[in-house]
Amino acid sequence: MNKCCALTGHRDLPPDFDGGALFDALEALIREGYDSFQCGMATGFDLLALDCLAALKRKYPIFLEACVPYAGQERKFPAAEREKYRKLLPWCDKVTVLSSVYYKGCFLARDRYMVEGCDLLFAYCTKETGGAAYTVEYAVKKGIKVRYFPDPPEE
Repeated sequence: MNKCCALTGHRDLPPDFDGGALFDALEALIREGYDSFQCGMATGFDLLALDCLAALKRKYPIFLEACVPYAGQERKFPAAEREKYRKLLPWCDKVTVLSSVYYKGCFLARDRYMVEGCDLLFAYCTKETGGAAYTVEYAVKKGIKVRYFPDPPEE
C-alpha cells in the first residue's frame, strides 16, 4: 500500500448532501495514488463514503479498513443504517475492532488510531465541535495533511 486516506465526517448530513460529488472526490483520491482507506464506520458520512468506496473497489484495486470503535457499535444504529453497515462490512479487507466493549472516549481512540495510520485525512467537517472537528484538529497537530469535502472552510 502506497498512500492511506482516513475518512471523517458528521453523522447528520444535510438533505442536499451531494453523494455523487463525494463519489467523484473519492475517485479523484484513488487517481492521485491513495490506495488504502480507513473508515470509522459511523452513521452518516462514514457509511456513505464507504458505500462509494465499495463501488469504486469494483474498478480499482483499493484496500478498505473498517475501524470499529467497539464491538457491536452498529447495534445502536437506526435499522436502515444498521443494514447498510452489515451490507458494507464484507467489502472491507480488514476489520479493526479497537475495544471489545463501549467506554467513554472509545470513539476518540478510534479517531486517533486512524489519524496515526494515514497520510491524508479526508474530512466532511462543517462544525467546530464534535468528533469530526476533534479528528481534524488531531491530524493538524500530528502534521497530517487534511483535505476538506466539498471545499476548505472559509476563514
